[in-house]
Amino acid sequence: MKQKTVFVCQECGAQSPKWLGRCADCGAWNSFVEERAPGSEGTAGAAGSASHRYAVTGASGVAKLYADVEIESHARLSTSIDEFDRVLGGGVVPGSLVLLGGEPGIGKSTLLLQAAANMARTVGPVLYSSGEESEHQIKSRGERLAVGTAPLYLLAETCLERILEEIARIKPALVIVDSVQTVFSLKFQSAPGSISQVREAATQLLFTAKGQNVPTFLVGHVTKDGSLAGPKALEHVVDTVLYFEGERHHSHRVVRAVKNRFGAVSELGVFEMTSSGLRPVPNPSKMFLAERPSNAPGSAVFCAVEGSRPMLIEVQALVGTSSYGTARRMVSGIDQQRLSLLLAVLDKRAGFNLAGDDVFVNVAGGMSVDEPASDLGVLAAIASSVRNRAIPSTTAMFGEVGLACEVRGIPQATLRVREAAQMGFERLVMPEANIDPADRKAMGSCELIGVRTVGEALDALIA
Repeated sequence: MKQKTVFVCQECGAQSPKWLGRCADCGAWNSFVEERAPGSEGTAGAAGSASHRYAVTGASGVAKLYADVEIESHARLSTSIDEFDRVLGGGVVPGSLVLLGGEPGIGKSTLLLQAAANMARTVGPVLYSSGEESEHQIKSRGERLAVGTAPLYLLAETCLERILEEIARIKPALVIVDSVQTVFSLKFQSAPGSISQVREAATQLLFTAKGQNVPTFLVGHVTKDGSLAGPKALEHVVDTVLYFEGERHHSHRVVRAVKNRFGAVSELGVFEMTSSGLRPVPNPSKMFLAERPSNAPGSAVFCAVEGSRPMLIEVQALVGTSSYGTARRMVSGIDQQRLSLLLAVLDKRAGFNLAGDDVFVNVAGGMSVDEPASDLGVLAAIASSVRNRAIPSTTAMFGEVGLACEVRGIPQATLRVREAAQMGFERLVMPEANIDPADRKAMGSCELIGVRTVGEALDALIA
């Protein structure tokens, strides 16, 4: 019997009976790959068993009244890495499926191997399956991380069926698959990394995690634009999506939660890459401000909040006369469009003529910030560079700037105020709407200065 084939878009999963240059659903170009149609490689009996294998283990099939459902609370498993537990929402939830994505060489395998060794010592045996490295390569990294004699099982395998067999044989307390793009199932003839293979691997591992109550970590590659490679449906299948961020030329790494069914979204964990692995950083503000220059024009400190963690971050700006016909705008760590908006506010509302000047803005330490609370810090750094006047080193700030030159209130202001006071800052310029009389009394030596407009803020920051 002739085998049926179908063309599948590797970006969104759309199917077509013939090859198309552009996907009609997502608009991606040259994304269709020929694959064998599901069910064409087996008999009717095989198709029946295939449909049966997607049944959720333990499902009752009977609807229950909301009031009759009892809440089951399971104790979270600690990885003994405080920053990693923070991002996960307090620890690893039994039966959860977690996807960790990041650029090659950023430290994903190192972090998971450290967590696997810690959990193997405290919880039980752990299975680490790698499709990119041999057991000897993983062992050499483990020697550097001081894994020791922990009951950690290594498996260099890319076949999904073999991985599932080992999970059933070992019955581990934790499963790590590095990476999901290298895993393939014998049920499909397409290459590893295709949408059908990635979807099948994620689905089968999800059923295994839920059915056997085994937490599972999947490692995912990222594309050039920083998003997770493979189908977007992969992010919908898993319970938690974590992004590993950081610059190659900086020692610190950041793990950010963009989806978490068991904890807060946008939670952040900060690590420092050392020769013995990743070391948690309990006080990120101290690390980011460690090399801050004192009394330097163009330097400002603002307080950002990622998840439930406040952090003091330095932003630097350099403004100079352009030597070319068109002024350059270069940024690192903030959004380019946001900088254009803030420069327009300075030019139109605050009287700064920056049309013919080059503007360079950098968030020190390689940190990326996308919240509006950084607006006031960016504007203050630019104004300080233009006027060549330094902002006092004991002054911090935060606030959102509107198009009418007003400084708007922002959420979680109390967390930011307390962080600035704990770090020894004596003055804090913030939106007037966020001033709380109770905070003025509690902060003691830290003076809170409320401002309504950018002009008032610049007068308070730059004497």
